Amino acid sequence: MAYIGLINLALIVVNIVVSYKGLKDHSFFDRYSFEVDNILVYKDYKRLVTSGFLHVSWMHLLFNMVALYMFSSSLELRMGPSSFLTLYFASLVGGNLLSLMIHRNHGDYSAVGASGAVCGIIFASIALFPGMRIGFLYLPFSIPAWIYGLLYVLYSIYGIRSKRDNIGHEAHLGGALIGMLVAVCIVPEAIAENYPTILSILLPGALAVYLIITRPHMLLVDNQYFKTHIGDYDIDDRYNLGKMDRQQEIDFLLEKIHKKGMKSLTKKERDTLEKYSQSV
Repeated sequence: MAYIGLINLALIVVNIVVSYKGLKDHSFFDRYSFEVDNILVYKDYKRLVTSGFLHVSWMHLLFNMVALYMFSSSLELRMGPSSFLTLYFASLVGGNLLSLMIHRNHGDYSAVGASGAVCGIIFASIALFPGMRIGFLYLPFSIPAWIYGLLYVLYSIYGIRSKRDNIGHEAHLGGALIGMLVAVCIVPEAIAENYPTILSILLPGALAVYLIITRPHMLLVDNQYFKTHIGDYDIDDRYNLGKMDRQQEIDFLLEKIHKKGMKSLTKKERDTLEKYSQSV
């Protein structure tokens, strides 16, 4: 019988129980899901963790739990229970923090799922097990794990930029990168054993995160979510997308104050309103 770690089993059970409760009780689901306004405005930081145990459907839950089961056993055996648990929650929170950063001006953005944590587990496995291959359901072949990892990072970057689906690519990318980083910190000998794979994945991923932080407009082009929520952009995003003139900008800021209060404005937005009031 294949080994299954106690932490792995406990995480699967907790995910099933919490997801069942969330699917049956909408108020429970809303209370613990990831939602930007509730985290940033109302400082309900527990949602960065609790949202990772909710799922929108049984199929969503099934995919995540199957992936968690397939990759976790060997990883928990090598790292030990406490380190494995640290890896899981670091990946979960890391993925949600990247998502929060990208959507910080979209108060109604929400998400759920263990995908960020699961991606962290998968990419930690890629880092710690050189030569690992990854197969696909119903396909008769597998590919080297480093190729899968690199392609997945590139796909996540494309998904963040285009946003043509309903997948939380931000949480996936953040969870994957944090998972790999935490894994090599806990098992540093993996760097010497597998450094080409680790670097080939971390470098493009780190570059993408850098662009998200310093040049967000480069990843917002053609993004349907951002286009339909343009009133929530900060000034730099709106300027780079070329969607608003000055008067429209002021109108949206006033509407934002009306709906969410003065505290919802960023410092840059407050400065813009102050300059506008001085010019009229």
